[in-house]
Amino acid sequence: MVGVIGNISRDRVTYPNQSRLLLGGSALYIAAAATTAGVPAAPISVIGSDLADLPHDPRFNGIDWSLLHIAPGLSCSFTLTYDSSGTLRQTTTYPGVAEALTEHALQNLNARGFHHVSCRRPLDAGQVLQQLVWTATPFSVDFHIASARRIIPATATFLPHADTIFVNADEFAILRAYVNLHTLPRLLVTDGPRHVVLLRHGRTAARELPPPTTDPAEVTGAGDTLAGTFLAHRLNSADDGTALEQAVNAATASLTTTYPLAQP
Repeated sequence: MVGVIGNISRDRVTYPNQSRLLLGGSALYIAAAATTAGVPAAPISVIGSDLADLPHDPRFNGIDWSLLHIAPGLSCSFTLTYDSSGTLRQTTTYPGVAEALTEHALQNLNARGFHHVSCRRPLDAGQVLQQLVWTATPFSVDFHIASARRIIPATATFLPHADTIFVNADEFAILRAYVNLHTLPRLLVTDGPRHVVLLRHGRTAARELPPPTTDPAEVTGAGDTLAGTFLAHRLNSADDGTALEQAVNAATASLTTTYPLAQP
C-alpha cells in the first residue's frame, strides 16, 4: 500500500473566462490514480466536517480511507488562477484543519510501507522526510511551484534518499540549484505538452511525449495523476519506461475529467 501524505481540499480553479469549484488536493488525486493503476493507496490527510462524506463518494471507490482524519472545522482550500495557456499564475491558500497535517502524518508513518509526500503547505515536509530517512522507509516526493522556492531548499538534504522525485520544469530549475542531480536515483520532469523526461542519477533514462489533446476540461491534478500512476506501476515491478508511458497516458486522460464539489 502507498500512504499518500498531503492535502485534500476544496478548490476554486479560475481561468480567464470561467471559474470552477472542485474537489482537489494532491493526496486525493495521487491516491485515486494509484488505486486505479492497481496499487492500494491511503491518503494520510486531515479534512474538515465540510468534506466528511468524502469516504462515501462513489467516484473514489477503492481508496483506503483508514488513515484519513476528519476534524471539526473547514477543510484546506486553494484558489488556483491559470492563464489562457493553462499556466498556473497565482495560488491562494487557506489551510483550515490541515494545519494539523504534520502531526497526523508523523503519527501514521509505517516503516514497512511506501510513502509519497506532497511537499506543499501547510505540511512541514522537512520533519516528515527526516523521519522517513531516519527509519529507512522508502518514499517519493513532489512539490508545488507556489511553495517550491521555500520547501526545496529546506528539504534538499533528504532528497537523495527519495526513490522518485516529481517536478515540473519551473520546479526543476529550483531543484537543480540546491541538489546535485547525480545524487538523485530517479527524477521525473514534466513540461506541459512537451516530453516528460525521466532522469536516473542526472542522466536521461527515458522520454515520453504526451498524446495530443484538444480542449482539456481541467489541468489541475494531471501531475498528481502522473505521479500516482507511475508509482503504482513501479511498485508492481514495471520497468521505468513502461511506468512512464502508462503515467503519461493516464495524466493525459485525466485532462477530460473533473471532480466538482457538490456544494459551493
